[in-house]
Amino acid sequence: MSTLALNHLYTGKVRDLYEVDDQHMLMVASDRLSAFDVVMNESIKDKGRVLTAFTQFWFNEFAGEFPSALVSCDPAVIDGYVAGFLANTEWHGRTMLVRRAQMLSIECIVRARLAGSAFAEYESTGMVHRTPAPPAMQLTDPFDEPMFLVSTKPDAGHDENIDLDSARALVGDSVLDQASTMCRDLFGRAASRLSEIGLVLADTKFELGFVDGALVFCDEVLTPDSSRIWPADQITRGQNPPSLDKQPLRDWLAQQPWDRTWPPPALPDDICEITSRRYVSAYESVTGKSLRDWYGQ
Repeated sequence: MSTLALNHLYTGKVRDLYEVDDQHMLMVASDRLSAFDVVMNESIKDKGRVLTAFTQFWFNEFAGEFPSALVSCDPAVIDGYVAGFLANTEWHGRTMLVRRAQMLSIECIVRARLAGSAFAEYESTGMVHRTPAPPAMQLTDPFDEPMFLVSTKPDAGHDENIDLDSARALVGDSVLDQASTMCRDLFGRAASRLSEIGLVLADTKFELGFVDGALVFCDEVLTPDSSRIWPADQITRGQNPPSLDKQPLRDWLAQQPWDRTWPPPALPDDICEITSRRYVSAYESVTGKSLRDWYGQ
């Protein structure tokens, strides 16, 4: 538990938000693990550090190209805003100092391949986010071009995929079109970067908001929690590929007698360990960096 005297604003599935001042917040990524929109009882070692390090990596990779709310992950910089942060080592490496943003009421998704909840919807209805999709597609099949799609963000329960007309009714034409362009552009740049090292970016989720009137990326970006990343040489049509995310956990949960509501089943130690290694491996494989060199421990 932190000893910093900060006003706690919000607890999400993975992150906690704390007020710094009227323009800034601390976004602290915990080691909590969410699957099928349910938070597990067990924590996953190093997960919060991986998510934070990944986000900074991508913004550094495309420095100046994509606007974000991120100010810094450096504990020394954060200490300049939050006195005593350097001594609060528990949060080092898992904390982002961010600008306050007026968040969009939707979650933006880019899908290049048929997978996850989109595949389940397609199997049932032939649609993806209530939008007609090509016939006879199978799991992992690519779309003709990456699709910009939207889901709602309820305070509790499962996210709900909605069509773009419904999204326009929520945020307006101009905002949705701007979000679509930003998300497609960042997805394309990241997918190209990953293809250079033999990886496929199947899909990812973004959260956007307004800072000083400008639409920017907020929260995590292109992490194992928000993205499916597959080894290109291990994709077999109709089968779930080994992925650089928590798919092994999802697979284990899918085999349990569980209705995907609270409470979740207890996770065995080996599943927690495998999942932790998967997160660390994902970061190191994509970035070429060692997590040991990231802030915290």
